[in-house]
Amino acid sequence: MSSSDLPLFTWHQPVQIIVFPMDKRIGRIREVASKLLDKPSARAAEHYRNQVSESLDRSLDRVGIAPADKQEHVSAFWNAVQSETTRMAYEGTRQNGGGAA
Repeated sequence: MSSSDLPLFTWHQPVQIIVFPMDKRIGRIREVASKLLDKPSARAAEHYRNQVSESLDRSLDRVGIAPADKQEHVSAFWNAVQSETTRMAYEGTRQNGGGAA
């Protein structure tokens, strides 16, 4: 009897990859939000956004995330970045004494 006849030697445990939630990567979210707010123009911000999106795509590709799931993760990240930029802009307005009165 050879080892190829034994199903135990050909069995592989199923693998499930669980990615740390993109919208919980607070440090990265704050860093990206801050850099977006510091960009001098909408064009520069869009270029930076594309760079970050490509980087996220590559990192998710490396770990083997399916394209449909990848889009969900990236969207969650950008939603969190949007919330953080709003919060940072609001905090900046409050600290600078701005606002409507």
